[in-house]
Amino acid sequence: MNKLKEAISALVEKAGGIWGVVIEDLDSGKRWGYNEHMPFPAESVIKIPIMAAVFSAVEKGHVSLSEEVVLKRENLVGGSGILQHLTPGVRLPVYDLITLMIIQSDNTATNMLIDLVGMKSIQQILIDAGMKDSLFQRKLIVYPYDTNKKNIITASDVSMLLNRLATGKMLSRHACGQMIQVMKKQQIRNGLPAYLPDPDPEMIGGMPKWELANKTGWSLSRQHDVGILYTNDRTVTITALSKDAASHIALDTLGKIGKEIYNSMTAL
Repeated sequence: MNKLKEAISALVEKAGGIWGVVIEDLDSGKRWGYNEHMPFPAESVIKIPIMAAVFSAVEKGHVSLSEEVVLKRENLVGGSGILQHLTPGVRLPVYDLITLMIIQSDNTATNMLIDLVGMKSIQQILIDAGMKDSLFQRKLIVYPYDTNKKNIITASDVSMLLNRLATGKMLSRHACGQMIQVMKKQQIRNGLPAYLPDPDPEMIGGMPKWELANKTGWSLSRQHDVGILYTNDRTVTITALSKDAASHIALDTLGKIGKEIYNSMTAL
């Protein structure tokens, strides 16, 4: 872990801006943090606890994954995602909304799910996960908005959430497995996995060389990527948050962080 710490420290210092990083090897228990308690605007990383709140509502019998939700004109918001371009009146199962929220970072789907389960249930998930320094206070891409109400995360809190997901302790093991499978289908791969090798196995029917269950978040001055990396029979959680660094440099740095961790996990 020491060599990995040195390599990642050098990468984020060279990138400039402000970074919060936590790496945790769930097999050895070794962990390293860098500015891990510093608050960052959550961006779309907040969609992981929103997903957890929906699965919690499912487990309590308040919601069904197959239940259909009507897309209304007032739901449509900009930013990421396909739903903003669809015709109001379309009906989508809750599971499909979760999938779009995670793999395309769809903001319209996100706000529909927030309305479905309620703000308080998402705030409770943060408490249940032990995310004591994080806040969920507002829907996404809704203007004008109260500048006093922000969604905030820390690298330490997100790392704790990823740990609980990976070990089946966030909700039931079945629900954690379902959430991780959704995250593995992530389509936005320009951060942590950008420099990883082709995951396809050499033999037909073989296991992929690596899998990453991740969620990104970004804006003009912020680039985040967090996830659970599986390779070589090992599991490592990665939380990398940045602000005030040039976007292209931050994305490149995220990719290099992912590569350093992968190389460390696969080293003989």
